[in-house]
Amino acid sequence: LAACLATAAVARTESGSMAKATTIKEALAKWEEKSGEKAAEAVEVKLYGQVPPIEKMDASLSTLSNCEKLSLSTNCIEKIANLNGLKKLTILSLGRNNIKNLNGLEAVGETLEELWISYNLIEKLKGIHAMRKLRVLYMSNNLVKDWAEFSKLADLPNLVDLVFVGNPIEEKYSSEGSWVEEATKRLTRLKKLDGVPVIKQVDEEAED
Repeated sequence: LAACLATAAVARTESGSMAKATTIKEALAKWEEKSGEKAAEAVEVKLYGQVPPIEKMDASLSTLSNCEKLSLSTNCIEKIANLNGLKKLTILSLGRNNIKNLNGLEAVGETLEELWISYNLIEKLKGIHAMRKLRVLYMSNNLVKDWAEFSKLADLPNLVDLVFVGNPIEEKYSSEGSWVEEATKRLTRLKKLDGVPVIKQVDEEAED
């Protein structure tokens, strides 16, 4: 939210009045001009930190049929939407927005391997189960506060790398010294948690 307000403040200062949000279509036009690429053919598209910020993921996103990596971080987006046309998307970056839930991600559930969505306002993980191929989830500094929500991540068969630092549940259990143990007990496939490799406890029978 702070990033969103700061970006909006810059836009206001530059224009002298409250600037209208940048649309996806406008952002794509700017990106094409800067990169020299056609958005419809590009494998990687960067629309982060727009001034004024993007507020809506509108239907113009459907033109990105060849896109494998899309960055929309540091804007003022509240809802994930209009990803249906991105049939090749494997990495989606939505950090530093105002996103409150994961609705809309199911559209890329068959292809998405990495979701970067730190610094948002997400409390519930409803719908995460649709992300069957997700390997990497960077979701620090959100609002998840209970194990019932966290445990929904166990529905992701390929998740091996999770960053969850800065969520209320992580802060509570880290302060008690039990976060890593409790988190990895629920997500047994994890290889990395909060940037640190997960060391599996070898049971005594296996050692003998």
